[in-house]
Amino acid sequence: MRFLGVDLGGKRIGLALGESESGVASPLRTIDARADIAGDVSAILAVADEYAADAIVLGLPLNMDDTEGPQARLSREVAAALERAGSLPVRLYDERLTSHAADQRLAGRELTRKRKKARQDAVAAQVLLESFMAGLGADPPGATGQASRS
Repeated sequence: MRFLGVDLGGKRIGLALGESESGVASPLRTIDARADIAGDVSAILAVADEYAADAIVLGLPLNMDDTEGPQARLSREVAAALERAGSLPVRLYDERLTSHAADQRLAGRELTRKRKKARQDAVAAQVLLESFMAGLGADPPGATGQASRS
């Protein structure tokens, strides 16, 4: 099964591609976040179609105490909109600390701050997807619910 990992951000959306058979995920690219959910959904679905994804794994940014803030609620809205607009299953998955892990992976690389920041979002999507595939989609606390089917 081919998954498109999505790290939703206010300015950029990080994308990664992973194969469940191999368990390998790779950062794909970032796309600019649109002004509205419909624009983000359209852009994400276009990439999913381009890479023949079988499902979308969308990061759910939970707080460290498992509560949800505004960004987590936005992720749930985007997940629901993705399911309504497309035919792919959408799975929400806990993305806590993925940006930190992405920073660790990018540390020591000779990239400008701007290039590192742009790359961070795609690498965060890769970390999200690796974690999802390693657990075979097992839901961590708080990641179940709307748009969480596999």
